[in-house]
Amino acid sequence: MSKAEAEERCLSRRNSSADVPQRPIGLMLRVYRYALPEVREQLRHWRDKAEAMPDPELRKQAIASMTSKQFHCEGGSVYAVANLSMRHVLIPLIVAFQTISDYLDNLCDRSTSLDPEDFRRLHQSMLDAVDPAEPLHDYYEFREEKDDAGYLNELVKTCQASLRLLPSYPLAADSVRELVGLYCDLQVYKHIHRELREDALLSWWEKHRGRFPAVAWNEFAAATGSTLGVFMLFLAASDPKLQPETVRQIHEAYFPYICGLHILLDYLIDQEEDLAGGDLNFCSYYDNMDRTVERIAFIVEEAKSKSEQLEHPGFHRMIIEGLLALYLSDPKVSKQRQVKTISRKLMKDSPLMRLFFFINSIWIRKTS
Repeated sequence: MSKAEAEERCLSRRNSSADVPQRPIGLMLRVYRYALPEVREQLRHWRDKAEAMPDPELRKQAIASMTSKQFHCEGGSVYAVANLSMRHVLIPLIVAFQTISDYLDNLCDRSTSLDPEDFRRLHQSMLDAVDPAEPLHDYYEFREEKDDAGYLNELVKTCQASLRLLPSYPLAADSVRELVGLYCDLQVYKHIHRELREDALLSWWEKHRGRFPAVAWNEFAAATGSTLGVFMLFLAASDPKLQPETVRQIHEAYFPYICGLHILLDYLIDQEEDLAGGDLNFCSYYDNMDRTVERIAFIVEEAKSKSEQLEHPGFHRMIIEGLLALYLSDPKVSKQRQVKTISRKLMKDSPLMRLFFFINSIWIRKTS
């Protein structure tokens, strides 16, 4: 590399870094100013569409998913404010993709069906959503409820249209499809008949365990349930100078560690709720409280270590600390004695950054 080329690359990286927040206050200012109002505007649009659905069961689950899981879209929008000049593409994309995920999760969790073929076809919509060239399919082919007035199709088309506006999406597309494919597999296996779930998940794990020797099967499965790696790749694809090596590094940092942390924390706080509903919970597979803390702490450290290898490591460190703050500040924690104890151990000696996000997470919930 010539001296001139080196200087140009350095200048380019410095300019791109200027737009990626590196400090908590700067990040949260963007979240309050741009992300929250724009995400809520997008969700109002999709809620209006959901309320117009003719089928009462589909309408009920679509509205419920946005009511109870709004914070998923709000959290995902953090990636959009890391590139403000492209947030007009990234926020509608992230909201539409996450809304598909939450809607289908509700349809499968509280389903009138236990048919894996039905779950697979529903989740074809997520695979179609991340492939701009893919035609739409009949996503409700294997279930009785069908008439959503085009709601799911519109969500898919919104994602596809947004992806066409990301200059480097072709470089990230294969990695995105791999993560979405794993996500869809999980949704099929975790929602089938209760007696069949664990065997299906363990058989699935056998196909992948050689690539991920440091994690257990339940930790791998949890990681596949996160959309954060997909959102990070959307953000990366908004950079016209994206390199294949950057895509590889993002994939390895996010999966299984950052993604695994995300969903293990989600399962941690939902243990009582999942037990009551008969839902599968990956934290329940740890032998005891000490083991739960040990494994989540290990995944936190691995996530931090991997994120240090990425561009803008300060941004990814904020994602990790923000996840811990978001989930451990949830009101569900205080209602579960064992979870509260685990939370205290994980929050022990918390850095100021995590405490900052903890306070902001409480405030955002109050203003939702």
